[in-house]
Amino acid sequence: MSKPKVGFNWMASCGGCEEAVVDLDEAILDVVAAVDICFWPCAMDFKKDDLRAMADGELAVGFVNGAVRTSEEEEMAHLMRQKSKVLIAFGSCSHTGGIPGLGNLFPKEAILWNSFVESPSTENPNETIPQPETQRPEGLVTLPALQDTAKALDQVVEVDYYLPGCPPPVRLLKGALEAILTNQWPPKGSVLAPDVAQCQECDRRETKPEKLELKELKRPHEVIADPEKCLLAQGLFCLGPVTRAGCDAACIKGNMPCTGCLGPTSRVRDYGAKALSGFASILDAKEEAEIDKLLDQIVDPEGTFYRYSLPTSMLHCNLALTGNGKKGA
Repeated sequence: MSKPKVGFNWMASCGGCEEAVVDLDEAILDVVAAVDICFWPCAMDFKKDDLRAMADGELAVGFVNGAVRTSEEEEMAHLMRQKSKVLIAFGSCSHTGGIPGLGNLFPKEAILWNSFVESPSTENPNETIPQPETQRPEGLVTLPALQDTAKALDQVVEVDYYLPGCPPPVRLLKGALEAILTNQWPPKGSVLAPDVAQCQECDRRETKPEKLELKELKRPHEVIADPEKCLLAQGLFCLGPVTRAGCDAACIKGNMPCTGCLGPTSRVRDYGAKALSGFASILDAKEEAEIDKLLDQIVDPEGTFYRYSLPTSMLHCNLALTGNGKKGA
């Protein structure tokens, strides 16, 4: 009996999802024995033409991590969809847009300008910006085009399942691999993680007051948190109450607040709006001066509430299209 064929592709992301596969440790040997990895450019010498040459649906499962930001990534998303019977959005960036999605707050022209002209480590006196096509004496040189916005995978192609996390926790990845080997999948469209809030897995949940009232908000570098007490009760931006469980509260066990990488449960329509609403409900401020003081303590609202999910929010991430100023900034 032939082994199921599996492929991995890395798009606009940091590479942590690829590391998650390696984090299987010795269990990766069992994976290699059980499945045939037919496409994994990050780890093996596979080329795009190898994927093109496969029959449609030849991959039993395709894992795609990263947001879709360039023309090449959009092409690869369609190729992986075409060649995979089951396509999994692997990690926060492909699931909800991820940290690359915060780039949607700026026009792409501003991103290019800041990256290639204004960054402190760049020496570019001619202010040259990479172009999709450049004619040289040797011929036409091409680069993938940066698109106006970053997109989650399901905003480009149909996705069968979602494996959340930044990166996906090993136990969730093991669960997905077990589904591949047994061909026992949940209903199509499912997120392959528990559909309960992170607080359900938190060892500190018994210390969370029944009624929270905060007069001050703190950032992790401003305080040494009590390792036994609910971080939210200490005034830290812990997003455990609005974030899906599945990571065994790893960050919280490291005495750091949850930042929301596993995304929302099925009962949440817009993650950032839910998080903002949740915090608003526990702030103890009635006078305008008190409210302003608390608002000033939210230094980065977009990065706090939409760190991983701006492209899939109800804002539709079109803020970048309204930018103006020098070089599109």
